[in-house]
Amino acid sequence: MIDGRKIIIVLPAYNAEQTLEKTYGEIPFDIVDEVVLVDDRSRDNTVEKARTIGINHVIQHEENKGYGGNQKTCYDKALELGGDIVIMLHPDYQYTPKLIHSMAYLIANGVYPVVLGSRILGNGALKGGMPLIKYISNRGLTFIQNILINQKLSEYHTGYRAFSREVLEAIDYHANSDDFVFDNQMMSQIIYAGFPVAEITCPTKYFEEASSINLSRSTIYAIGVLKTSMVHFLNKMGVMKTARYRKMK
Repeated sequence: MIDGRKIIIVLPAYNAEQTLEKTYGEIPFDIVDEVVLVDDRSRDNTVEKARTIGINHVIQHEENKGYGGNQKTCYDKALELGGDIVIMLHPDYQYTPKLIHSMAYLIANGVYPVVLGSRILGNGALKGGMPLIKYISNRGLTFIQNILINQKLSEYHTGYRAFSREVLEAIDYHANSDDFVFDNQMMSQIIYAGFPVAEITCPTKYFEEASSINLSRSTIYAIGVLKTSMVHFLNKMGVMKTARYRKMK
């Protein structure tokens, strides 16, 4: 805890057996109270590995629900456990758990209610092995999103995110997609609701065991991102009234 605020790490897992222990081993348990792993019907032994290394809350989906569906279960469980600060960390070791302190303290001290670990800040993305095509796509999509959503974020596509309980309770994340575009739809909801967002520099790690999506899925994701930003813009202009924004005050 930090000043009595319970900190929960959520791990949305899919075929993470090879990298899970290394990720878990770097989590700072001097402040982290609980770890929740949600396995989205992996084909490997992710669940067995999670239990072996001592993760205290392991949930296994009976069928694959997708990346967004996995996160919905993660946040539901974190709120159920009384989490005041919830940090999503991918168990594929692309993002270092060593930033958990910094992210948690920004929220615990009331500086920001949302913190993103950005791979773009600090110019480390390409040095860390991010494929050039992914880097160009990331920069291009982010540029368009910032215009439509009226923000100045360095990227919307990081999988390293920290939220206050207030944020998770204020938005209807269950109204979002079960696919990869979930992250962007959730960020759209957060910004639409008026919550400020902080970014900190996060080292980039690309290696064989790290998760990735293929070209066709990446194309679908990009289309979904652009659609999300346009829908956000039209809702702000009063042209549309989309269900995912109805919970906002």
